[in-house]
Amino acid sequence: MNSMAIDRRRLIGGGAALLACAPLALPLSGQAAARSRYVSAARGKDGNYQIVFLSQDGVVERTVPLSGRGHDIALSPDGRTAVAFARRPGTFGVAIDVAGRKAPEIFTATAGHHFYGHGVFSTDGRLLYATENVYDDARGVLGIYDIGAGYKRIGEYATHGVGPHEVLMMADGVTLCVANGGIETHPDAGRAKLNLDTMAPSVAFIDSRTGGLKSLHALSAGLHQLSLRHMCGDASGRVWFGGQWEGGVDDTPWLIGNVAIDRQIALAEPPAFSGKELKGYIGSMASSADGRIVAASAPRAGRVLYFEAASGRLVGEASIADGCGVAPAGGERMALTSGEGIFEVSSPGAKVGHESRTEGISFDNHLRRIA
Repeated sequence: MNSMAIDRRRLIGGGAALLACAPLALPLSGQAAARSRYVSAARGKDGNYQIVFLSQDGVVERTVPLSGRGHDIALSPDGRTAVAFARRPGTFGVAIDVAGRKAPEIFTATAGHHFYGHGVFSTDGRLLYATENVYDDARGVLGIYDIGAGYKRIGEYATHGVGPHEVLMMADGVTLCVANGGIETHPDAGRAKLNLDTMAPSVAFIDSRTGGLKSLHALSAGLHQLSLRHMCGDASGRVWFGGQWEGGVDDTPWLIGNVAIDRQIALAEPPAFSGKELKGYIGSMASSADGRIVAASAPRAGRVLYFEAASGRLVGEASIADGCGVAPAGGERMALTSGEGIFEVSSPGAKVGHESRTEGISFDNHLRRIA
């Protein structure tokens, strides 16, 4: 890993006040705006944090400065708005016009809350749901933001767990799926994990209209230290997840599995190697454009695994140093990014169709394809 690769466990401070003072990137030309296909948080060569918009070939076309380290990006259903969230325990969110024709809108978490770096839009694009920590109560919630009112926070739903991380909107356009990582944290303790002995990770399915709990699925007692963080959906409607192991190295279980609203959590059948060989850490999950392939990145191991969603079989693997970001690239192909500035398009057969490197850029954990 080169000197620019991001330390994914380092605490980065920052707030919306600094972001408001940052210079705005110039708008894209019409041609460039139409060409941008991906967006990611990143660190630039000057050490500052930013959101980068990329062409389909991985060329950086536009950057928007951030006051601190970003994590994931939520894209509006029409593909016109990208909302970047601060990495835990950050409190800023920034809504960016993908075409670059207007200034970003900044909003912050309510007092006593911080973001977990993930969110999702409602199907009609009017609301934004963000995973948050009510840190004095060690309670997970989905904050609800009204886009038309300038991202005003209008309420919250319980996630029925601790440490909610990624949230998905299911294909029915109504059900929210939340991965409760199970780890208690508090900003006063930085990024320290406060309850490793009593973790209780789960996946919750929640009605976005009422906040009602549709179903809650927990891991077995022997897997209570497998923190469920990142997810994607497949063509059949199942949710695939990747976990991060907080127990002893020699006890590392398999890290990848799936669940459905009416089906309990099941770990996928492991291939010839173990979760220990993946360094106990899955950094990102994504499904292919057709939903038939699921990709799981293991950045500490420098590997991206491809599974056939229908059977759960491992059907391919790609090697990419510090590779974490994954996003669909059309058909069964996936786009990958790394902390070393690499953008790569790969197939389940591990054939690299395209690779480029941007000097001085360290891509962060997640990559999103713009509709």
